[in-house]
Amino acid sequence: MKLLPPIAVIALPVNDRFHQDTGDEEMRSPCVRLRVTILAIFGIAAAGYASDGSRPNIILIMSDDMGWSDIGCYGGEVRTPHLDRLAAEGLRFSQFYNNAKCTTTRASLVTGLYPRKGGRGQQLLDEHMVTFGEVLREAGYQTALVGKWHLGSQPPHRPYDRGFDEYYGLMDGCCNFFNPTQPDPKFKGGRVRAFGHNDQRITEFPKDYYTTDAFTDHAIRTIKRYAGSRKPFFLHLTYTAPHYPLHARPNDIARYRGKYKMGWLTMRQRRYRRQIEMGLIDPKTCALSAQDSRMYPWEEADQDWEDMRMAVYAAMIDSMDRNIGRLMQTLADLGIEDNTIVMFLSDNGGCAEEPGGSKLQRHPVDDPGSASTYMTVGPSWGWAQNAPFKRYKANTHEGGVRTPLIVRWPGKVKPNTITHQPGHIIDFMATFADLAGTQYPQTYKGNDIIPLEGKSLVPVFLGRKREPHDYLAWHWAGNRALRAGDWKLVWDKQYKRWALYDLSKDQSETRDRSAAFPQRVEELAKRWYLWAETTDVKYSGGR
Repeated sequence: MKLLPPIAVIALPVNDRFHQDTGDEEMRSPCVRLRVTILAIFGIAAAGYASDGSRPNIILIMSDDMGWSDIGCYGGEVRTPHLDRLAAEGLRFSQFYNNAKCTTTRASLVTGLYPRKGGRGQQLLDEHMVTFGEVLREAGYQTALVGKWHLGSQPPHRPYDRGFDEYYGLMDGCCNFFNPTQPDPKFKGGRVRAFGHNDQRITEFPKDYYTTDAFTDHAIRTIKRYAGSRKPFFLHLTYTAPHYPLHARPNDIARYRGKYKMGWLTMRQRRYRRQIEMGLIDPKTCALSAQDSRMYPWEEADQDWEDMRMAVYAAMIDSMDRNIGRLMQTLADLGIEDNTIVMFLSDNGGCAEEPGGSKLQRHPVDDPGSASTYMTVGPSWGWAQNAPFKRYKANTHEGGVRTPLIVRWPGKVKPNTITHQPGHIIDFMATFADLAGTQYPQTYKGNDIIPLEGKSLVPVFLGRKREPHDYLAWHWAGNRALRAGDWKLVWDKQYKRWALYDLSKDQSETRDRSAAFPQRVEELAKRWYLWAETTDVKYSGGR
């Protein structure tokens, strides 16, 4: 295989004192600056060089297809007291980015690289990449991944093959929450999804099974086992909630029935007001974007049906939050809460997909949210869940690519703070190497490794300014975008042309500035095409 060239060679900021220091100016020492320069020359990502006694445990939790504004601390009405507590005791990002789609987000998240192969298929990892499981295991961490993987179900593409000492969960994209062996309905292809524990397939599940609970149970058992060792641990907990099919327990659904009779426009407006009140957005630079082209009028909708499916969706998030509370209580009970950094994000924006169509999904629905049903929220709710932004999952407007990110790290991260510095999922590899006091490798198991493209988020966690990326880029299914500074260029496949937005004045992408700045459009488009060539994106039109 030809080794693709790097997009950027990044050296991580070195700070020997970051484990004790929570706010001083970075890298004052000339010796440290010299070391960073030397490492940058050789393309090595260096780290904090922490001792075993001070290296934190690391937990990265990710939800699936959850909108930017769904949880309470990002303006939502869904009950999320445990995530809200993480936010109150930690840091929230207002401009953090994913890749708009399940597979490509996961590929970037675990490698610190933009997706290669143009993001096509599920097997997006190869021998010229390392996962953060592999890097942290080499650094002496105990590693585990529990939940959704979606990057391959056969060797050598399983989590157990790629650096995770312990794996339990779904190796596919979605499954029945109550019985993962139940085939998808015919309108979704009729597939049986791959589920496993380490290197073994699981084909039977107990009657009271529910994936969100089971993933948390396994994560807690793993934490308890790992806590008995003197080694730090890394846990990546990847829930399938609230990805369709919409499945939740009856008591959880009942809590939300009738609450969404307000309709999507009213829900969106209320979330927007709360976001302004909490200081998450500034209405002067982030207006409520216009109605989406796929949204239909609430007055013409089957309102009982729409209320029901949004109630099930909310119940799934409620259940996930409750399970995160159980996990946090486990850390407290074990006495390791203060030396564990916990992060939470979503893999993409809210989902507007509707496989089978609304009519086929709803007839009959005798027991909503049960194993016998296969429902989605549809395009109107899927769009409104990303308030105040435009679009949704699989699109490269902000509604598709912006994610909540909460970071709790007692004694290091200042409580109840918000940062407006941009970050991206490619930054987690560099961040974890920094926290672990290790280096991103140039070679691994005899193979050259693509140089790291992310940058450590540790300076941002500690309240400092970080040198931003020169640019961030996206592509999925004909949609594309590139952000450089505050300028963002977007190609929406529906309109088949470039639109330009100034995010310093218009974060919700309401005013296209391409006609006023044609030279800037040309410059950013050239950057995107270069990025597309490097990452093997296949595209048509626009040149």
